[in-house]
Order: sequence, then structure tokens, then C-alpha cells
Amino acid sequence: MFTIARFTFYEALHNRLFSMILTGLICILGLTEFIGELAITEAAQTQSILMGSGLRIFAVSAIGLFVITSMAREFDDKGFEILMSLPMSRYSYYLGKFMGFSMLALVIVIAAGLLLSLYSPFSFVFPWLLSLICELLIVISLSLLCMFTFTNITVAFMAVISFYFISRSMHTIQLISNSPILESDSFSQEFINYFIDAIAFVLPELHIFTQSSWLAYGVNISDIVPVLVQTIIYLLLLIAAGLFDLYRKNF
Repeated sequence: MFTIARFTFYEALHNRLFSMILTGLICILGLTEFIGELAITEAAQTQSILMGSGLRIFAVSAIGLFVITSMAREFDDKGFEILMSLPMSRYSYYLGKFMGFSMLALVIVIAAGLLLSLYSPFSFVFPWLLSLICELLIVISLSLLCMFTFTNITVAFMAVISFYFISRSMHTIQLISNSPILESDSFSQEFINYFIDAIAFVLPELHIFTQSSWLAYGVNISDIVPVLVQTIIYLLLLIAAGLFDLYRKNF
């Protein structure tokens, strides 16, 4: 398990992924500095919020795409089938991959923390980084599940991105659907409301994760507890689904 995790992390080094991540972070820093010069008041708060939003989207996209492409490359090179032919349990392979990708996510989070420390105090940055790593762990487990299920880069990546953005925007969608302006007793309106609530029930509440306002105005411990609880629940569900999909495959 630890050997697979180590070589998974080494793969990111050999593919120059860190060079791409460094380039992306520099671009975000430059854009943040430019926008900060345009802010009339609360320049530091504005810069921290903008950088937090950019870093979150960049981290999710980078880690999701790397997990999917790395697994697809292993499928195409028959490395996955070779590993499955060895006397090794499948859960060791899965957890090894998960640990390797999690190490990469931790490096991205640390780099993001160094940049955010330029604009926000560490007491504000640390809870945000803790929430970000929880968010990335969910994305990693979802990406593994989608690759084992679809085995196609485009379909898997679109599924991950769709899941992520729908989960982050579902709370807003619920507020709009339940707005008094749209209030109606028609069957179609009631059906849509129940349908949206049913979807929201099975999705993680990612809108409470990694809020950019934490970087400007701080965060209470009560805001972090739901993040940690939901991370544990959805990690267990997604990892169990990924292992089920892996075990049912025949080679």
C-alpha cells in the first residue's frame, strides 16, 4: 500500500505536475496583485477573497484531472492489470492510490497556504486550508470512483466537475426554488422542489466548505465541525463505492 502511494507521488514529479502547479500559482498571485491595485477600500481583504476563490478552483481542477489522467494512463499501459495479477489485495491497491494522490493534494494545500499568508493572518488561513484538504479528499475519492466506473477521461472528468459545481451551487438552487416570488401550488412546482431537495439530500454541502470570507473575517469552530463530519461520511461512502466497483471487475 505504501509502495503504491510512494510511486503514485513520484509520478507527479516525473510528469512535471509541480511545474504546472507553480506556474498556476504565480499566475493567480499576479492576477490578485493586479486586482488589489484596483480596490478602493479593504484591498487586503479583497485580495485574500479573490485568491482564495482562485486557489480553490485551481486545486480542485488540478487534482481531479491528475487523478483521472494518471489512472487512465495506468489502464492503457496495462500496468493496472499487471498489479492485479500479483498477490496483492485490491483494497491495498485502492488505498495506496488514494494515499499517493492525497500526498499530492497536501503539497498543493501547503503551497496555497504560503500564498494566502501574504494577505491573511495564519489563524484565518489554517481553517481554510483544513477545509480545502477535506474538499480535495472528496474530489480524489470521487475521481477514482468515476474512473473505475467509466474508464474514460472525458466522461469521468465531466462527472467529477459536474458533481462538484452542483454540490457547491445546490444551496443557491434550493433558495431560488423556494423563493416566495416563485411560490406556487401547482403540481409541477411542488415536484421540482421535492426533486431538488432529494438531489441536495444525497450531495455534500460543499457551499459550507472553504468559504473565501473566512480569509477576510475569520471563522468559528462551529463552521468547521460540519465540514469534518461531512468529509468523513462522504469519504466512507465514496471509498466503499470505489472498492465495490473495483472488486466486481474481472481480469
